[in-house]
Amino acid sequence: MRLLAPAAWVFRVGVSFRSAAYRRRWLKTHHLHRPVISVGNLTVGGTGKTPFVAYLAERLLSRGRKPAILTRGYRRERGTEIIFIEPARRRAPDPRAVGDEPAMLARQLPDVPIVVSADRYRAGLAAEKRFEVDTHILDDGFQHLRLARTLDIVLLDAMENYDAGLLPAGRLREPLSELARAHVIVLARTLASSGRPGVDGDTQRLAAAERIESIARRWAPQAQVFRAETELAGLRTVFEGVRKDAADFVNLPSFAFSGIGNSQAFFQDLRRWGFHLVGQKVFSDHHRYAPKELGGLKESARALGAEAMLTTDKDAMNLFGIEPCGLPILACSISMRLSEQEKFEEALFCGLGSVPVKT
Repeated sequence: MRLLAPAAWVFRVGVSFRSAAYRRRWLKTHHLHRPVISVGNLTVGGTGKTPFVAYLAERLLSRGRKPAILTRGYRRERGTEIIFIEPARRRAPDPRAVGDEPAMLARQLPDVPIVVSADRYRAGLAAEKRFEVDTHILDDGFQHLRLARTLDIVLLDAMENYDAGLLPAGRLREPLSELARAHVIVLARTLASSGRPGVDGDTQRLAAAERIESIARRWAPQAQVFRAETELAGLRTVFEGVRKDAADFVNLPSFAFSGIGNSQAFFQDLRRWGFHLVGQKVFSDHHRYAPKELGGLKESARALGAEAMLTTDKDAMNLFGIEPCGLPILACSISMRLSEQEKFEEALFCGLGSVPVKT
């Protein structure tokens, strides 16, 4: 990592200059007519942003709001084209065209319009005109300073090493000092009061949560801090889309594979949920699987005695178009639970209510 220190220093200078340019209005910030809630993080992937975006959209819908999700659609085939994912029951957009995360959110939130574009300001204007939305959720938006936001929500992962530094030496996109921009900080993958200390690393996770919370309160003393946990919301077969009872699989020897930002956290969650893993394989974030590759995974799983294969909903999007491999592959639907949900919703809707809507 010492060899990467000079590059990390150059990266820090560039990030700091860009942030200062927006603060001093050397670079223009664009304002939409409706409130914008940004959901982001400080690191490269892996803090549970997508489950949290889904959670946030559900909370807004429950209060009668009409949200839209503005997202870049990373690694989609039509990268420069603006794509509208219209609200519709049973919608299933092609993840290769819209990106894996927008495709996953589209299936989870059929009543929420999603606009895919690298230009989130243009996407927001289009969403206001086309869908008459009253709230925007800016996915992965903490570093997207070109678009003004009403609330900045930042997720910090309790399993992340924030001492490793900035890219490329570490995984930080920005210095910790930039947390000062956040209005709300959510500590992801921490245990709520119902956790079981001492079970499969839970004691270490509680200790990590305390350490991460001290970081949050040091750099963002003005922000409200909440703890959240990832929960298993359900299982479904990847190719048939049939829902399965997790109790039927927790005791089976299983092989897990994942191409998300923090695959190790997913594997640890699987064990915490009671699954018996005999093997695991990590791929890069947003990895698109080839048929031959899936066949190799199946052979590895069988060699280890696995009777099922487990992956994430996001990975299931990247298995699109591949034929079944003969061994059950189950996608884990993951949800987010906040330990102080009522207090979080109060902070959320008070923040939205304090900002006048532009006409």
